[in-house]
Amino acid sequence: MKALLLPTRIRVALTGVLLAFGLSACGINNVPTLQEQAKAAWSEVQNQYQRRADLIPNLVETVKGFAQQEREVLTQVTEARAKATQIKVDASTVTDPEKFRQFQEAQNQLSGALGRLLATVERYPELKSNANFLALQSQLEGTENRIAVARRDYIATVQAYNTELRTIPGRWIAAIVYPDAKPMETFTATAGSDRPPEVKF
Repeated sequence: MKALLLPTRIRVALTGVLLAFGLSACGINNVPTLQEQAKAAWSEVQNQYQRRADLIPNLVETVKGFAQQEREVLTQVTEARAKATQIKVDASTVTDPEKFRQFQEAQNQLSGALGRLLATVERYPELKSNANFLALQSQLEGTENRIAVARRDYIATVQAYNTELRTIPGRWIAAIVYPDAKPMETFTATAGSDRPPEVKF
């Protein structure tokens, strides 16, 4: 009995289909897929930080109208905002530990300055009851919550991506097919964040 021979074109097509199926099943697309998810999560972190930066000038102006003598705190917030908005870490540079550290440090300084500003508000009961201030404070608190969620989501996606780069077969696939793929940075806790903030009046 003669073996069934397929024409060359059909054999090539079947081989191509089997090869494509085999490659997709082996996880060859995991590295770029996880990388893009991490970049998208980073964009959301930046989006929330920008939202906070956009709220600050209105908050400073509202407080300034009530608390003229708090110039030092207002200046610190304004300067911290300027510094935080100058340092940019986009999705293509989240693999640079130094740039990422600078970005995180600037955002932490801004958070600290905002905390001091909101603490000084306690001295001004008329400001605490001002509708504009209350609305801005509420928006700022909501934004801080959004930042925390965006950072948490970013950390989770980076963990998945970095794990893929460090484990087999992802490590092999990245070395052969995606040699430029590098681990991404994640957030670390601010020094002293394990202690409650000190508020002085």
